[in-house]
Amino acid sequence: MTQIRPIQEADNQAVAKVIRTVLIEHNVPKVGTAYADASLDCMFETYSVNRSRYFVVEHNNQIIGGAGISQLANESETICELQKMYFLPEARGLGLGMQMMQQCLDEARSFGYEQCYLETMPYMHDAQKLYKKFGFAYIDAPMGCTGHTSCPVWMLKDL
Repeated sequence: MTQIRPIQEADNQAVAKVIRTVLIEHNVPKVGTAYADASLDCMFETYSVNRSRYFVVEHNNQIIGGAGISQLANESETICELQKMYFLPEARGLGLGMQMMQQCLDEARSFGYEQCYLETMPYMHDAQKLYKKFGFAYIDAPMGCTGHTSCPVWMLKDL
């Protein structure tokens, strides 16, 4: 059985492993990307703050993906960021990305956010295709202060 659910504290190690595995698979730089985020090993705690939520995809008691939303640092309180959306190969092509995206955007709206921002890598074409399908548009410069200086693709969506 596959389900999307909020992260639990017991998921921290599995979520960090999924994210690092996918980043290595895509040869993403370890500096200036999510790989170096201090929050990677304590995702439950990181997303336990107000107007923030992280979801995991669980299949047969294994975490195979996840994504979250949170206030975009150093920006208006009306702007959130789609964060750390990664899926292992076995989770891809099953429509889970669309389900996860819908879950995150619905949650963002429920928190009162008016726009959603994201950053990605130029060669992550499947991800960008999904983002565009949900109405994200490319913008010319980064927003906020994510610390992801190695991510040169920025997108924004009105909620």
